[in-house]
Formats: sequence, C-alpha cells, structure tokens
Amino acid sequence: MLMSIKQCARVVDQDQTGNGTARGEFCLMRYRPLFLPLSCAALCACSSLLPRASTDTPAGFASFEEAAAAAQRIMALQTRTSELKNIGFDPVDGRNVTLIPYPEIVGRLVPNPGVPLAKLDPGIRQCIEAQTTCRGYQFHFERQHRQREGSFWLDFLNVRRTTKVTGWWFDALIVISGDTVLFRNFAGQAYTDRIEQQNNPLGPLQSGADAAAVAVH
Repeated sequence: MLMSIKQCARVVDQDQTGNGTARGEFCLMRYRPLFLPLSCAALCACSSLLPRASTDTPAGFASFEEAAAAAQRIMALQTRTSELKNIGFDPVDGRNVTLIPYPEIVGRLVPNPGVPLAKLDPGIRQCIEAQTTCRGYQFHFERQHRQREGSFWLDFLNVRRTTKVTGWWFDALIVISGDTVLFRNFAGQAYTDRIEQQNNPLGPLQSGADAAAVAVH
C-alpha cells in the first residue's frame, strides 16, 4: 500500500508537468479518501485524535462528598417528605430517580426473612407495617470521563485500545410512608480511576473473526 501511494504521487507529479498519463487522475481518485486522514495525522498530535466520551447524570451536586453530606441531613423518622426537594433529593420531579415497589423494598432491607421483626431497624419495621403505602426511591448521580490513551495507530487499527476512566458516582435509597422518611442509606465511589484495555491481535479483522466464531458455534 505504501509503495503504491508513493508511485501514485510520482505519477501525479508527472501529470502536472505534462509528462504523465491518465494514470495520474486514476491515482487521485483511488487514494483521495486516504489523503485527508493522513494529512490530519501528520499535522496534529496523535493523542489529540483519540476519541473522548463523558457520562453526566444531572444532579445538584458537584462531587460525591457534596452528595453524601446532603444525604446525611436526611434523618429517619424525622425528615418530612416535603423537605427532600430542598435537600437535593426530589422524589416527584427529580431526574434519574427509580421508584421501588413495596415487595422489592422488603427484599432489599430484609434479605433474611427469619430475622424477628423486633430486631429490625425501627424505620424498616414501620415500612413492613405500612405495607403497600411504603415505597422507596433510589437516586443515582454520576459523572464520568472516558479518555482513550496510547498509540493512535494501534487504536485506529483496533489492535490495542486503552481507555482511562475517571469521575465519581453516588446512589441513595430513601424509604418513605406518608409524609415521613422511614429509612435512608447511601453508597458510591468518591473517585473513579481505572484503566480499561482491549487487545485485538487481528486488528480491524477482529470483529469479523468474532462474528464468524459466533456463526460457527
């Protein structure tokens, strides 16, 4: 391929001086799709050509710490449902909120049915007693940035792709009945920093080989 491009460039030069043949026009049409990406690669830093992506789940919090501090303001059996919006956890108009029905709440909060009711958290006991009027809301907030690193050509040819993932995520479970918060818990990761690597020995042929392998099985 490289020798063909060089030969083609030589033919085009000859055409421009009037000493070439119609092969020059043929070469331009044949390799024109390659000229632009090759020129860009020569003019730009290879790392800047690697793709980037981000995940941003809208929230009123700029960090995990800020979300956790807000969640700690929610007190079981004290905080009113009407106060949740001002704290940053709006179960009605908030985004990225999942409504959890009563049976699933019980399955999450009481994984062992053999535990006596008296041994359970007071808020969980009230949820069980309230039955279907008890409901839960799971809030999910996330901000992640994905940056491909390494060799541009190995990435471009799908030989080796390395992705650096940074950011944070936060989940909060709030259980309410009527206008009272019965239970609150949260979890998450304050700082995500990991490397994802994908190796494809066959390069651009890998996807086709995988498809063939699936077809055979």
